[in-house]
Amino acid sequence: MRLNPFNTDNIRVRSGGGGGFPGGRGGGIGCGTIVIALVAYFVFGLDPMQTIGTVESAQQQSPSQQTSSMSEEEVCRSGPYATEACNALQSLNQTWAPEFERANIPFRDPELTLYSGRVSTRGCGNASSAAGPFYCPGDQGIYIDTSFYDQLARMSGGGGDFARYYVMAHEYGHHIQNLTGLAAQVRSAQQQNPQRANDLQVRMELQADCYAGVWAGKNRNLIEPGDMEEGLRAASAIGDDTLQRNAGGRVNPESFTHGTSAQRRDALRAGMESADDAVCDRYFDMR
Repeated sequence: MRLNPFNTDNIRVRSGGGGGFPGGRGGGIGCGTIVIALVAYFVFGLDPMQTIGTVESAQQQSPSQQTSSMSEEEVCRSGPYATEACNALQSLNQTWAPEFERANIPFRDPELTLYSGRVSTRGCGNASSAAGPFYCPGDQGIYIDTSFYDQLARMSGGGGDFARYYVMAHEYGHHIQNLTGLAAQVRSAQQQNPQRANDLQVRMELQADCYAGVWAGKNRNLIEPGDMEEGLRAASAIGDDTLQRNAGGRVNPESFTHGTSAQRRDALRAGMESADDAVCDRYFDMR
């Protein structure tokens, strides 16, 4: 996908510090230890209790140990993945800000934090790289440990810049849900009806996939041959059923948090083909 080069006047980005910022290759929505542990289980096949211990250990680190003096320009130029992420953030802001203006909904662009090892968020406590990419509604921030991209390439059997853009656009989808108030409504519904918590979470994730597709669809002129296939392979690789099967366990729909591989592919494809965010409302049409 041929994105324009980033301009740091148009994006907010920082390095999360921690175990050293990744210089390039090789190096879920929500906040809180339990969410991070579940993401670690479904994405990396890690023991949730071990992950909880890792996160709690990270939470004991002083925030001063996790800060970075790097400028936004330095962060964005620190490696190929970082530059891609900054390019994607600028494109996402430019795509979604006018949509919010047309809907008369206040818009604020998210801050992107690129980190390695561990990170201190401003609104969701601290996390280790086991969390994978995540969005924190408390500080409206997208957090990316770019080593996840290498993991995703291994899981999907191939890399490609569009697969990585899809991850960014998915997390941005959670930002959209936060700004529109949907995320707060879903959290409230989950608390009131715990039996529907997983179903509502799956709907949130599929809608974020759909929003990622809408962004791509609205920038169809920048799409290159093979991009759609890269995105669909990535979406399929991180479906709950595929992750559970690859982790050696049985497929348990009651424990799904992101949707099946087929559902994630369909959500991304629906957004791309329509380029219309109204299509993504289907995930909360309860009729």
